[in-house]
Amino acid sequence: MKFLKVLVAIIAILIIIIFVGGMFLPKTYSVSRTTVINAPDSVIYKNIADFNQFTKWNPWSKKEPSAKVTVSGPVAQPGQLYAWEGKETGTGQMKIVKAEPSKLVDIELKFIKPFESVADTKFEIQPEGTGQKVTWTMSGENNIISKWMCVFVSMDKMIGKDFESGLQSLKEKSEKGE
Repeated sequence: MKFLKVLVAIIAILIIIIFVGGMFLPKTYSVSRTTVINAPDSVIYKNIADFNQFTKWNPWSKKEPSAKVTVSGPVAQPGQLYAWEGKETGTGQMKIVKAEPSKLVDIELKFIKPFESVADTKFEIQPEGTGQKVTWTMSGENNIISKWMCVFVSMDKMIGKDFESGLQSLKEKSEKGE
């Protein structure tokens, strides 16, 4: 009986630590990477905003080429949808919510499996020198699980390398004029 009381006390203390400690951890996250691409803004924009082109350079397509991907809706317009389902990449969807040709693509990103979450993803294109500066940003709110995950590995460390790889592939594709 004494063992049971100690076990219940330990579980109660852990629950309190998780929830009270979680109140002091970051409520939001933001990950951003930038590169300069020597290609017309219209080519870069097409490669980002047209999800049929996005599949050709995004880093997760390379990680799991066997993932089931469907693209639907008006091309490069609000409402275009990119949905995926994979063993490694999980299940989710992206939907364009705002598109300014050759300047901005704002995407609502929903992860469904293995964990549910929603993020705002933006691609901004701005002239820089003879090229175009492209900034890829993902931001969102941390739930209690992601707050504690970020204690051990930040979102920046989890997906920053993927953003860098994706921007490099976007650069290569765009500079070839594809």
